[in-house]
Amino acid sequence: MSLDELCEMAKDVGIGSVELLSEDQLRVPAKHGITCAVANGPGGITKGWNRLENHDELVAKSEALLPKVAAAGIPQMIVFSGNRAGLPDAEGLKNCAIGLRRITPLADTCGVTVIMELLNSKVDHGDYMCDRTAWGVELCKAVGSDRFKLLYDIYHMQVMEGDVIRTIRDNHQYLAHYHTAGNPGRSNLDDTQELNYKGITEAIVATGFKGWLAQEFMPRGDARTALAAAVRICDV
Repeated sequence: MSLDELCEMAKDVGIGSVELLSEDQLRVPAKHGITCAVANGPGGITKGWNRLENHDELVAKSEALLPKVAAAGIPQMIVFSGNRAGLPDAEGLKNCAIGLRRITPLADTCGVTVIMELLNSKVDHGDYMCDRTAWGVELCKAVGSDRFKLLYDIYHMQVMEGDVIRTIRDNHQYLAHYHTAGNPGRSNLDDTQELNYKGITEAIVATGFKGWLAQEFMPRGDARTALAAAVRICDV
């Protein structure tokens, strides 16, 4: 469906944001009375901040994009570590921190939080570096700015780590955003999958979280029905 159709459907089922939008899409949700919680940042999943040779390009694009994200009233911009491709995790973490520290002052000025997504490297994104919560938390500490945090994708971290609720409780101060999907299958939030999303969302609320939890699954059957069901489950 078109972005306009998606925004209308989201609003109808009680969702307040449609996210992961590019520069030319940032103001579309506002036309439908909703917002965008996360803008797409520069780079991509496989080519990201873990290599020094990428930094000048990523920084220049971030410096151009962050003021536009802020002007559209969007609170967050997503980035990615990039794939390992033989690079040791410790070196990749150090490189990410060097690059991200170049943009967090501007992010702070703009009031935009840069968030790096935790993705699984077991099923969906082979060789992706930011594939464990502990690695991401250490990166947050190395960057040393409240304007850099993690996007905790519940599905991806269930694949990699499990122990979702304990991980959220122990690391919530580093988690700025959440994604959902059923596991296995990355599909509907129903009783065919192993995650208890009611319990998980209750645990997120108990940490004092005031941000966004986004539905990011591939629906079986009618998309609207699946999305509305997910909203009901996660509305705690």
